[in-house]
Amino acid sequence: MNLNHLYYFKMLAETEHYTQAANMLDITQPSLSHAISQLENELNCYLFEKQGRNIRLTKYGKIFYEYVTKGLSEIELGQKKIDVITSPNQGWINLAFIYTLGYRYVPHLIQHFHFDKNNSKIKFTLKQGSTSALLDGLEEEKYDLVLCSYQENRNNINFVPITTEELVVVVSKLNPLALKNEIDLQELQNEYFIYYSKHSGLRPLIDDLFHSNNIDPNILFEVKEDSAILGLVDINYGVAVVPNIPMIDHFHLKKLKIKNPQKKRIIYMATVKNRYAPPAVHSFCNFIVQNSNID
Repeated sequence: MNLNHLYYFKMLAETEHYTQAANMLDITQPSLSHAISQLENELNCYLFEKQGRNIRLTKYGKIFYEYVTKGLSEIELGQKKIDVITSPNQGWINLAFIYTLGYRYVPHLIQHFHFDKNNSKIKFTLKQGSTSALLDGLEEEKYDLVLCSYQENRNNINFVPITTEELVVVVSKLNPLALKNEIDLQELQNEYFIYYSKHSGLRPLIDDLFHSNNIDPNILFEVKEDSAILGLVDINYGVAVVPNIPMIDHFHLKKLKIKNPQKKRIIYMATVKNRYAPPAVHSFCNFIVQNSNID
C-alpha cells in the first residue's frame, strides 16, 4: 500500500472535494482519482460516494480513515524522533561505564561536553556495571558506547585508551599497616584480601599484579562494586587493591601508595566496529578522544 496514497486519502476525506484536495496536495485531479481507485481496489470496497457535486466517506471509508489517521500520526512521530536522534545538536546518548567512573570522571566529562552550546541539548541515559556485562550490552545495542577495562576476545569491539587510574592499597585505620604511607606488595603476604569478582574488568589486572610478584593472595571476599570492597576494608575484614578513586576519602581508610611495583589501570572507550553512530554519539566520542589524558 503506497504511503502517499494514504496521505491523499486522508486529505480527500477531510476536504470531501477532489479539486480542493488535489490543489492542497499539489497534484493533478486525475492523479488523485487514480490513487483512490487503487486504494479501493486493494481494499475491495468503495471509500467514497457522491453527494451532489461533492463526495463523502462511505461507512467503510470512515473506518479506514480512523486507522489511517492514527497510522500516519505514528509515522510522523517516528519521523520527528528520528530527526531528533540524528541531529548533531540534539538526541540521546546511551552511555554505560564501570563503577569507578561514576563519582567524578563521567559527571565532569558530560559537564564539559555541555559547555559547548552546540551540545547543550544532547541528553544522556546512564548505566553502571561491570566490564563484562556492559560490553555484552554494547554488543546487544543497549548502549552507544561504554567506558570500561579492556577485555580480550571481543573482536568486534574497538577499544580506545582514554585515561588511567593508579592502583593503591587500602587498609582499615585499625590495621597496623595504616602507619605507613607506601607499601611493597610483598608486605601483604599474610593479609586477608577483599578482592574483585571474576566478572570485574580489574580482576585480570590485579591477578597479574600478584602473579608477577609471586604472591598468592588469601582472598576472604569477592565483590563486584568498589563501595562494597571499601566498606568491608573499613570494618577491618581485610585489605584491598583498588583504583585511586575519590570515593576512598568517604571511608575511614588509609590509602597506601604501591612503591613496588607501581601499576596503572587503563580505561578504554569501547564502541562496536562498523556500527552506525548518530551524529551526537559521534561528536561525544570525538570529544572523549580529544580530552583523553593517556601519556
